This record gives sequence, structure tokens and C-alpha cells, in this order.
Amino acid sequence: MLVISPLGTEVKGAQSWFAFGSFQLQPAELAKLAAIVALAAYCADHRGDLDGRRFFVALGIAAVPMALVMLQPDLGSTLVFVAVIMGVLLVAGARPRHIAALSLVGAIGVIGILQLDVLEGYQKERLTAFATEGGADRQGAAFQLAQAKTTVASGGLAGAGIFEGTQTKLGFVPEQQTDFIFTVVGEELGFLGSATLLVLYGVIVWRLWRTGLLARDGFGTLVCTGVLAMLMFHVFQNMGMAMGIMPITGIPLPLMSYGGSATITVFAALGLAMNVHMRRFA
Repeated sequence: MLVISPLGTEVKGAQSWFAFGSFQLQPAELAKLAAIVALAAYCADHRGDLDGRRFFVALGIAAVPMALVMLQPDLGSTLVFVAVIMGVLLVAGARPRHIAALSLVGAIGVIGILQLDVLEGYQKERLTAFATEGGADRQGAAFQLAQAKTTVASGGLAGAGIFEGTQTKLGFVPEQQTDFIFTVVGEELGFLGSATLLVLYGVIVWRLWRTGLLARDGFGTLVCTGVLAMLMFHVFQNMGMAMGIMPITGIPLPLMSYGGSATITVFAALGLAMNVHMRRFA
């Protein structure tokens, strides 16, 4: 709530940060972790018995931070909340008709956000550029997308080599150290390096899933589920937008992108999962 007050700092059309000298704190990142813990705690108490009322209570737990994040506005972080909610509710035993209804409402909500004046014009263009790139102005909304695809493609099979990427060194891709860090991997390490990175993420995903299965209680299982959903969405969305198959949103690549709040949140989330694993037989 404070970040959308005059105490918050606006950067590129979104008021999502507190500025502390050179460090910027983004509350939405920490709210993701808080939502995972809160959802897991509630759903663990009612696992397998999420009737309509309890289902809506669970939604309400995440709806408050989601609504505040959308006021910034930050659609990318809001979509992460959606992924976390869906993952936790599915594993907690939500009824299929409730999940189907939630999916329908979510789809209608995204369409409504794009049609109404919730987002700035340039934000809408960035979100839809991947679907209309053929007719988009490459010097405008589709510039990042065009440059990102060119950079990834230029890596070929084995890449140009560490610190040898021409597109990277010349700074053709905006925000390459954060949102578009995967273009550096694609250009300098090529397909083989990118595939290796995906395998490493796959190991983390598998270990999170395994830890959730071995957890001694439902809370631990659902915490691992929420962390897994959050990381998977971040990876899929970030890599997808760099390759032109997903809309451009300000979502970093976990453990790769330069950042403060996002990096702290990822380490804290993995720490929670490790805590669950450590106490699996306690």
C-alpha cells in the first residue's frame, strides 16, 4: 500500500519501488513469498476439503496483494500470483469446476485489462507485440522483441563465446542485464549453453517436486508447490519473451538476472524449500 503512495518511486510508468540510495526495494517480490506461505498455511488446514466457501477464502488471501500490485500497475507480477494460486489450489485438492471457473474469470480479466485503461498505452503494446510483430513498428513497441530474437538467433549452436557476443557488447537489447538476460546466454553460449541452463533449471524443479512429495505435512508440500509454480512461471515467461513466444513483461530470470528484491526473494523461497527437506523425517 505504501509503494503506491507518494513514498513510492515511479520507474518507466510503474510505481513499484522504494528507493534507498542506489538500492531499490520492490515489495511485489516479497509479497509473492508471503502469498505462498499464507496460501499454503490455509489450504493445508483444509486440504482435500476445499468447498466453495473455502476456495473463495483462499482466493481472497492472494487477491489483496494482487489488487495492490495491479494498482502500480505491474501485470507481470500479477500473473506470477495467478500461477502460484493455481499450483497451490490444484495440489491442495480444489474441485475441477472451481479451477475451470477461475481460469475463465482469469482469461476474461486479462482481456478486460488490455481493453480498459488499466495499463499505459506502451505497456499494452509491449504485451501484444509478440502476437503482432509482423506489422509492428520495430523502432517502437516491438524493438526489444526484434532485437532479442536477433541476438538469441545469432548464437547458433555453440555461441560466440563468453564476452564475445556482438549484440551484447554493443548493447542492442534494452534491459539486457535484467529482463532480457537470456539473450546473453543465447548469443554467447548458443543452443548448447541455453539447453544446459534449461537442464539446470530442470534439476531445481525436480528437487522441489521431490521435496514436496517427501514433506512431513501438507504445509511443507504446498510451500514447495508454490515455490515451484513461481520459479517455473518466471523461467517460462522470461525465456519465452526473449524468444518471441510470450508477451514482454518485467519478469526476471531466477538466479540469472541482476537485481535486488527478486534475487532476495528467490533465495528465500529456495531456503524455505530446503527447510522443508531438512525436516522431512522430524
